[in-house]
Amino acid sequence: MISHRLINTHINMNKFTAKTFKIPKLKGISEKTIEEHLKLYQGYVKNANSILEKIPEYNGYVATDAFAPYVVGELARRFSFEYNGIRNHEVYFSAFEGGPNDLAGGSTLKKKIADTWGSFDGWFNGFKHLATTTRGIGWATLWCDPRTGDLQTTWIDEQHLGLLNGCVMILGLDMWEHSYVADYHPSGKKNYIEDFFANLNWEVVEGNYKGAVK
Repeated sequence: MISHRLINTHINMNKFTAKTFKIPKLKGISEKTIEEHLKLYQGYVKNANSILEKIPEYNGYVATDAFAPYVVGELARRFSFEYNGIRNHEVYFSAFEGGPNDLAGGSTLKKKIADTWGSFDGWFNGFKHLATTTRGIGWATLWCDPRTGDLQTTWIDEQHLGLLNGCVMILGLDMWEHSYVADYHPSGKKNYIEDFFANLNWEVVEGNYKGAVK
């Protein structure tokens, strides 16, 4: 019964299309790394679309194959990984567009961060510490709860474990090794984090925040 409900939802969904991003030359993060990273993002799009095709196909075997429902269940679980791989990377890459820009002194987001964590620098240092010290592959993220306007900082394992239901990711720092190891080596994680923020267009992040709370 659960499988049928999932299948009907997926059949009615539109296919995903990979976005294009106007990413300028970045400090520290090479064009080759961005090129390869974008291929991985496009892979998430391809895999998500493939799953949407495969679920109804395997559902056709349910009546004759006792294992088919389990396959459908595994595909549905895998979909969350691929789907969030799409959305996380769209937040990541879009934040480089337009080139680096700081938050203005009167920024609504900057004031909200300071009100939440005591100071902007206090949050900023804590965020970088989270990204540096958390083991495993995943993301350091800043979220906005559109129902309250509250902000939260969390770690996501892989692409999908630890997401905050109902919240909008307004900043995502990809800490999978493919994001930095070719340019910085494993020991250069801290330098990658510093360069990520040196390249960040905070106007995009502020726009994400305002879009979440409007």
